[in-house]
Amino acid sequence: MSKMICEIFRSPKEEGMYLYVEKSVGLKNVPELLMEKFGRPAAGMALLLTEDKKLARADAKKVLAAIKENGFYLQLPPPKDAYMQEIHNNNTKMF
Repeated sequence: MSKMICEIFRSPKEEGMYLYVEKSVGLKNVPELLMEKFGRPAAGMALLLTEDKKLARADAKKVLAAIKENGFYLQLPPPKDAYMQEIHNNNTKMF
């Protein structure tokens, strides 16, 4: 079974966007262009990730594979349904 100590960072630019990396390597394998879009990473947590670990919105096997292959895994926020998107758009116009 594959396992790794992962560090998870959250994006200040996009709610629900997270970067998973191997803790011992950190963010050095994340492309510069992605880091620009992601924003200054905020440390979320570190955890021992195994293939059978339950994650809220990602498959642990896919996360581990992506980190081994690419050096990171990017978790995007779930899509907003049309009604929620309309509320979000109206709220952002208020400020």
